[in-house]
Amino acid sequence: MSRGALSDNEIQTEMNKMVAFISQEAREKAREIQVKADEEFAIEKAKIVRQESLAIDAQYEKKRKQAETGWKISQSTALNNSRIQILKARNDHLNNLFEEAAKQVNSLSSGSEYAKALENLILEILLLLLSTEVTLSHRPKDADVVKKATNAALKRYKEMSGRESKVSYDGSLSDESAGGITGSTMGGRIKVDDTLEERLKILQEKMLPELREDLFGKNENRKFYN
Repeated sequence: MSRGALSDNEIQTEMNKMVAFISQEAREKAREIQVKADEEFAIEKAKIVRQESLAIDAQYEKKRKQAETGWKISQSTALNNSRIQILKARNDHLNNLFEEAAKQVNSLSSGSEYAKALENLILEILLLLLSTEVTLSHRPKDADVVKKATNAALKRYKEMSGRESKVSYDGSLSDESAGGITGSTMGGRIKVDDTLEERLKILQEKMLPELREDLFGKNENRKFYN
């Protein structure tokens, strides 16, 4: 016997089955969506955390390098300032020595050895110029001692060179100077400065490296000495 139309109860039963099936499908689909969303969220979260971590590391590295650079600059500045202070102290000490030497040189012209020193200086001038006419410039107050020293120097000059020279005098050096003599020829175009100040200046320049080494020791940064 063929089955006829479904009763109301059967229809309701079938509808309930369909609703249950659809509900089950919806729940499974929702779980799939939730799982996928959780995975994507975890991936995105890890990506953001990684990016932020790298940014923090980069910022920290930048600040570390800045701090290191600042420290090096400060250290270099302090070291340079220390070196400058040492160099200034050394230079001041040398200047004090030179000033003291200048004071002692100024006192030489009042000593008994001054006349002999002038004789030797004049002889040096004559030998350097090798001229038949020489002008000697001196302090006005040294006029007498210069003439006596010149006579002695001319005798020695003739003995050593076989030459003679006519000497004229010029009291143009200041009486406030340390003394000494200058010689010139050819109208002043050729000149020899043998004043005591000039001799001291030459000696200071010549002996400066030796003085530095004696006072402060050898320069560790210097490679060549000759």
